[in-house]
Amino acid sequence: MSDTELARIKASASRRVIGAGAMIGLGALMLYLAFAAPPENPLWLIFLIGCGLFALWVSQMLWQATAREIILTEDELIDSEGDVLARIDQIAKVDRGAFAMKPSNGFIIFLKEPMPRAWHPGLWWRLGKRVAIGGVTSGAETKPVADIITMRITKLDQ
Repeated sequence: MSDTELARIKASASRRVIGAGAMIGLGALMLYLAFAAPPENPLWLIFLIGCGLFALWVSQMLWQATAREIILTEDELIDSEGDVLARIDQIAKVDRGAFAMKPSNGFIIFLKEPMPRAWHPGLWWRLGKRVAIGGVTSGAETKPVADIITMRITKLDQ
């Protein structure tokens, strides 16, 4: 097992502020609507308050998650907190096509075996055999990582 770092993906401060700020704005707007002009139906009021609080919670999660960095080593894709996103030998393919269901400026990895669910909004998520990377990351950083992973899995398959 090698710890040689091949590439790194991180969210810039401006992207973090814009992403978290948009979620805070959405949450604040929904809470404002709920209290400034409450709907007649109490279920809609509960819905607005719930969605507003959820948006504020997601903004906090996004802010914390985007403080992390994604690191590609020779053997695995990990984040700066030590969470393993995927091992290189477990990756079946990488998709960064225009019609792929992927985050903004990112790519999706298909695994050979499912892994536990994980969600770090704005940076990466994993659900079953899919790992999606991107969101508030720069396309200039994610594209080379996707290319390196593609080359490494092609080399492993030969």
